[in-house]
Amino acid sequence: MMKLRLSGLRSGGVCATFRRPISHCYSNSISPSPSSVEVKPKTPLYQRPPSFSASLSKLTQWHKWAKNLASSVGSSFVHLDNGPDSTLLSRELNWLLEDSLELQNRSVIISQLKSGNNENVDVSVALRAPLEQLYRVWKQRIEERRPFQYIVGCEHWRDLVLSVQEGVLIPRPETEMIIDLVEDVALKNSPELAQSFWVDLGTGCGAIAIATARTLATRDHVHGRVIATDLSPVAVAVAAFNVQRYGLQDMVEVRKGSWFEPLKDIRGKLGGVLSNPPYIPSGDIPGLQPEVGQHEPKLALDGGISGANDLLHLIDGAAFMLKPGGFFAFEV
Repeated sequence: MMKLRLSGLRSGGVCATFRRPISHCYSNSISPSPSSVEVKPKTPLYQRPPSFSASLSKLTQWHKWAKNLASSVGSSFVHLDNGPDSTLLSRELNWLLEDSLELQNRSVIISQLKSGNNENVDVSVALRAPLEQLYRVWKQRIEERRPFQYIVGCEHWRDLVLSVQEGVLIPRPETEMIIDLVEDVALKNSPELAQSFWVDLGTGCGAIAIATARTLATRDHVHGRVIATDLSPVAVAVAAFNVQRYGLQDMVEVRKGSWFEPLKDIRGKLGGVLSNPPYIPSGDIPGLQPEVGQHEPKLALDGGISGANDLLHLIDGAAFMLKPGGFFAFEV
């Protein structure tokens, strides 16, 4: 059950915490890799050019194989760890197919595949990934429980389509509530906060930062700025990619570093502090679904023995970083 708590902070500020089943940010308790190699974000499948092709008959063979593989799962994953059933996997297969096909002939090709129409089987179909890769990633989805979002390289979140990849947490629908709190609590009660600095700590793919910036931009001609921080070089690169894709470079700055560490220049000036920190107790990590525990970054999940290590650090830091009347919201 969600638990929401509102209270004062620094002369009338507001904080909110709420319980949800999973976390999507990075811990500051583990040092980053010493590697200085620049990370290049991967382009989501649906944005790649249709540079590959396969005959309709070959694509039909793949589609039948993939459907059979999904159907073979039945409800076994549900009984095992409350994982996806064959119905959900079939929907994911349809989304994978849609993202793989060029837009121009997508509806015609999908209709032929679903109807089993054997006409024009030798026609060439343009694809955004080679057929061999489609075989490989779908096998990974079923046999290795690789998250579907990593396969297609994106996640639909709120009104955004965000690039994600291995090394970055996949944003969950429940985290959208942080943005609802910004809109319905913080800015409604204190409209002047829309002109302040806001931060998203442990930004991951940049979901909270981007959504917050878009919210601030609708409030006033003179709007504030958002700074997104993360310890992971992969997350920093992916977040910057997403910021650029939505044309928010003038509103959102991505900084690499642990929690408040990159924000020393704006101490005491923040209108809002937002975060979805790691809060899963260390002992619970092995029991998570394989999609989460075996594939998403442990740094983003592990909150220490009690699950509260990073949360306590953030609460202490917020008191010094926020200006009077500031707002903070953390997911726990």
